[in-house]
Amino acid sequence: MKRWKSVILDTLVMTAGFGTLSMMSVAKPDIISHFGISAEAYDLQHVAYVFGLFIAFLLGHTKLYEGSFKRSVAIALSFAAIPQILIPYTGNWHLVVFLRFIQGFVVNLVPLFSTQIANYFVAERPFAKGIILSGIFWGGVFGSMSAKYLVSAFGWKVAFLITVLIMYTVLLIWWLFTEDFEIIHKKESSAEVNIWKMKFTWVLGFTFFPALWVIFTIIGFSSSLGYGLGWTKDQVANLSTSLNISKAIWSIVMGFVGFQLSKKNPSSRGLFKAIIQVMILSYAIAFVGLAIYSKAMLAGNYSLTFASVWLIGALQGTGPAFWTSAPATYPRNIYPRASFALGLVSNSANAIAPSITEILAKQSESLALAELAFMPILGIITLVAVSRMKLPVEELREES
Repeated sequence: MKRWKSVILDTLVMTAGFGTLSMMSVAKPDIISHFGISAEAYDLQHVAYVFGLFIAFLLGHTKLYEGSFKRSVAIALSFAAIPQILIPYTGNWHLVVFLRFIQGFVVNLVPLFSTQIANYFVAERPFAKGIILSGIFWGGVFGSMSAKYLVSAFGWKVAFLITVLIMYTVLLIWWLFTEDFEIIHKKESSAEVNIWKMKFTWVLGFTFFPALWVIFTIIGFSSSLGYGLGWTKDQVANLSTSLNISKAIWSIVMGFVGFQLSKKNPSSRGLFKAIIQVMILSYAIAFVGLAIYSKAMLAGNYSLTFASVWLIGALQGTGPAFWTSAPATYPRNIYPRASFALGLVSNSANAIAPSITEILAKQSESLALAELAFMPILGIITLVAVSRMKLPVEELREES
């Protein structure tokens, strides 16, 4: 019971921290008006945020996240909270863009919680991780609802401050009921193991790359297309909220599927096979959703677009499986480092996806939509490739 209490508390922290994911997207008209900027300039903040999600993993093995697990989580959440305090009182839009970049560092909650969960579970890891990762998208829902109601009631500046208060209240509750442990970044073993020299690290990391390409591009992209089609703020907010709820639900559902598959064979190879199966299934469902989404957007059909996001959300079903791959496939003494390495490879999508999609959209919206729809196919191809490779635990002959 104590283990699952930690899962719920972790999910609440994720939800609070990732409220920053979508709040500004829904409050777009208010923020553009306040700063007197163009829509193109406004979009820079979203590009900066997702680029921050990528750069964050470079901090993974610095002393910043060494020592107390609880302190590390507090630091990661503060990367979201402190800029949230400063943004309303910043007069320079370029500084706001920089603060949004810093907010992306909140993603370090993911590998931190992965290390914690790996200590508690084996076959249940995908399910536990699916619940925790759903917090990213419950956070998106929280951000959308905050923008929709708090901005109307108090104005966007006060709304931002209220969400900061919520973040630290949740952190306090989490802190009081969570057990601490030491995070130790071990040096390379005597065998001179270097995870970056393993081809497996690069290929496995890339299996999640296509999912993140779409996940952290489509929210801002949908808002821009929606406003361009003349949809109201409520319609855009509802679309964003539904997309986030869909991702959260698929995260939990596919995590449970992964649990059921994993318990059949909890060996390293058995767990890895379950990971591959869950990710391929998630990509296949998402491909259907993106095909429908593309057709609906080009036709300006809001109802069909709204329906399609419930399938697109299956992309996040890849997340619980991917984030349990390091403890399943790497030796015990290096899997925490492997988690950050895999995160860096996969999140490199965040550094380029929004910009490339925006460039393609300026040439042709059809081209940008086709690019997004192709990503699940790329994911499946990469998964088939990595499934045929030798695992690090098999190569090094050490226990995971």
